[in-house]
Amino acid sequence: MARQTIPARALALAILPGLLAACGTVGSPAIGEHWVASWGTAQLAPESKDALPAADWRDATLRQVLRVSLGGERLRVRFSNAFGSAPLVISGASVALASGPGRATIDPASARELRFGGAASVTIPAGAEYLSDPVLFKHAAGADLAVSMHFTEEPARQTAHPGSRATSFMAKGRRLAEAELPGAVSFARWYQLAGVEVQAAPGAHAVVAIGDSITDGYGVAPDTNLRWTDALALRLRTAGMHSVGVVNAGIGGGRLLRDGLGPNLAARFERDVLARPGVRHAIVLIGVNDFGTQHRNTEDSPAMRRQLLADMQEALRQVTASAQARGVCVIGATITPYGGSEYYHPEKDNEQDRLAYNDWIRRSGTFDGVIDFDAALRDPTRPDRIRKEYDNDGLHPNMAGYRAMAQAVPLEMLGQCRR
Repeated sequence: MARQTIPARALALAILPGLLAACGTVGSPAIGEHWVASWGTAQLAPESKDALPAADWRDATLRQVLRVSLGGERLRVRFSNAFGSAPLVISGASVALASGPGRATIDPASARELRFGGAASVTIPAGAEYLSDPVLFKHAAGADLAVSMHFTEEPARQTAHPGSRATSFMAKGRRLAEAELPGAVSFARWYQLAGVEVQAAPGAHAVVAIGDSITDGYGVAPDTNLRWTDALALRLRTAGMHSVGVVNAGIGGGRLLRDGLGPNLAARFERDVLARPGVRHAIVLIGVNDFGTQHRNTEDSPAMRRQLLADMQEALRQVTASAQARGVCVIGATITPYGGSEYYHPEKDNEQDRLAYNDWIRRSGTFDGVIDFDAALRDPTRPDRIRKEYDNDGLHPNMAGYRAMAQAVPLEMLGQCRR
């Protein structure tokens, strides 16, 4: 009997899926599936005290632990050189299940190499963010992932998120898939890492919370995942809303109109909110540092205060219009009380500005919805102050306050985007 000959092209097509599965890469998504942001953080150029020493980057593996909000079977990772002054070379990268928050150990059987157009390394231009190729990676919502990167030399200028409230690790050598990193140095910051995206079923979407230190999680101990956005993600899962991811884009000290420790919100709204795949809602909580800094700098004459309020309202109208044009609903959030702040020492005039701003948030019709964090946290007997049981320092909520903020979010508002 004559031997049957299989054409070379057909043989290649038959073998290719097996090879892709073996190395963890995937092809096109199933019908209706789409990419949705499952975790993310806002990028900035770190101050000198938050930058890693140049020598630490040379021939070193950086392992960073993060908690995703959506489960899935395929993911990709977004790497950032947003504030770099020269191209950034990542000579290798991987993702694995972490042993838990605050730990450098991973499950080595879960480790997957991340590639870029099929290549093991990538060069990211200054100012850019790049995605890894998709990989098969089955994981649950709320899982802790470890993203590891190998560098041969330091970035020309680092891109970071200093307020990670999560421990990261740096160890010498190329150790992307090693179960442990003995001798690693640790620090509570994220570097060159912007997001994790999951391939999700139709209807899945993301909510991005953008704001200042109250959203970033001031006062939250490292590796506890107790920000108000963490509590919101847990609440969504408990309520059975498993297809809604939550991304935290807060920056400590952030302002709406002017740069602070990071870019102003109006400038970063495109990258930190609208550019994330699958985003359907944005929760905007911002303004306390705009009011407080003007007062602290003794610039709050009546005319300047009126102009500040008008400028803030216009900025929010602009970012909301940009979002709505892209099909994203914007939820305005009222500023929480800060009359007890020992940092800003607000006066009666500043409290009147906060009340006027919050009244505009509630009544202007600018937004697709409103979350009244002010009402959730204020002391009914002293409404310019946070309730004692929710207060950290007169400005920021404590952990009970962050939980109360999550409870104040109407979950039905985070379903479909309706106007």
